[in-house]
Amino acid sequence: MIVNAGPETCHWGYFDATLDPVVTVPSGSEVTIDTISGGPDNLPGAGFHIPPELLEMHRVSPPKVPGHLLTGPVAVEGATPGDVLQVDILDVRLRQDWGYTFVRPLAGTLPLDFADQHHMTISLDAERGMATLPWGLELPLAPFFGVMAVAPPLDWGRISTIEPRAHGGNLDNKELVAGTTLYLPVFTEGALFSCGDGHGAQGDGEVCVTAIETALQGRFRLTVRRDLQMIYPEAETPTHLITMGMHPDLDVCVEIALRRMISVVAARAGINRAEAYMLCSLAGDLRITQTVNREKGVHMMMAKPLL
Repeated sequence: MIVNAGPETCHWGYFDATLDPVVTVPSGSEVTIDTISGGPDNLPGAGFHIPPELLEMHRVSPPKVPGHLLTGPVAVEGATPGDVLQVDILDVRLRQDWGYTFVRPLAGTLPLDFADQHHMTISLDAERGMATLPWGLELPLAPFFGVMAVAPPLDWGRISTIEPRAHGGNLDNKELVAGTTLYLPVFTEGALFSCGDGHGAQGDGEVCVTAIETALQGRFRLTVRRDLQMIYPEAETPTHLITMGMHPDLDVCVEIALRRMISVVAARAGINRAEAYMLCSLAGDLRITQTVNREKGVHMMMAKPLL
């Protein structure tokens, strides 16, 4: 199943549990989703490939509120509130040969430090797996989706894509590359999975608001899980378990991520909470996910062999 990007399949700037799905798939299905990225001000100069569906979105469906261009939602048969959607990220590929990064006033981790907007187009070489910055520096690509989410609870109404919340959303977690798994609690029938905000590379923090923003194609396996009890996003890499915390206060983010890891470690290792707390101190890693989405993020990582 392939979901192409375009005005019929994309929504710009918001999540809403009343959105009609663009496609419905059985649990356990693989779905390939194309995404696009950027407004008219982010387009590159001559010589780069611009997906025509991005220009069509600019023409027929400009955003009514600030936020991200997302493809979806994809409904998963049988998903009901209280379930967990397991999102296996099987593959992530570039869809264009450029990305962009910008700084704007009153935004980012240092909102008062830059009075002018600065924008750069970055050349992307998929074959070499490298990005070239305007001054010649090369950075290795590690593409991932900044936004992956199910629909929020119906009572939340239409909400911005900017803040990450319990349904996922703008997590900006650079660990979620191909080969990893994201777990999202389901709040509405069908789960309604959307993704976008493609990143070619990003540092922990995403401090100026933007990563290397670009268009990506993702291949996912979407599976309904009823044997898991989660009310908050969690993730798993081949080597680590990841818990997350989102809140305007970074200290509170730390507490959320740590408390969730204590619970995970205690259950997985068969030890009590005090022992799990001590193991988190000895072997767990707290990392700042992002500091720019109003709701900031912290994630904690624990090596799976320790459990």
